[in-house]
Amino acid sequence: MAIPSPVAPDIRRTMIAAILLGIGFMAAIDEIIFHQVLAWHHFIDTGSSALALASDGLLHTMELVLFIVGAFMMIELHGRAAQAPGYRGPGFLLGMGGFQTFDGIVDHKILGLHQVRYVEHVWLYDIAWVGAGLVVLAIGWKLLQRARQGQATSQH
Repeated sequence: MAIPSPVAPDIRRTMIAAILLGIGFMAAIDEIIFHQVLAWHHFIDTGSSALALASDGLLHTMELVLFIVGAFMMIELHGRAAQAPGYRGPGFLLGMGGFQTFDGIVDHKILGLHQVRYVEHVWLYDIAWVGAGLVVLAIGWKLLQRARQGQATSQH
């Protein structure tokens, strides 16, 4: 079996693949833990349990599609020896944190699809939910800056 000849790392595609994997992974954590195990909420909370269950199925479908697309992209990059290794982790964390933050701000507050948990002081859960997403985003951003600095240093 021939070893693929090395090509320049494809930073953009590596980041896209890793971000898709991170979004899919975080959506799966949300759906499995908070929708199924803890039963705190559904993707769309209404008076209809059939709609709530269907919306969870839609979320599950979307997370799987994103995760599979990201995985196939990463496998394709690996096959061409074009992965940008320093960018996989930052992309994954940016996808996770981006999903968490988007869910907390847009889905929970702007669209009102659901709350983290239906309790008297929901704002405590909101702060924890969005705060966790922002922390993961910040770590991903910091690692991305480190990867970019390492790339700039290696080019000189």
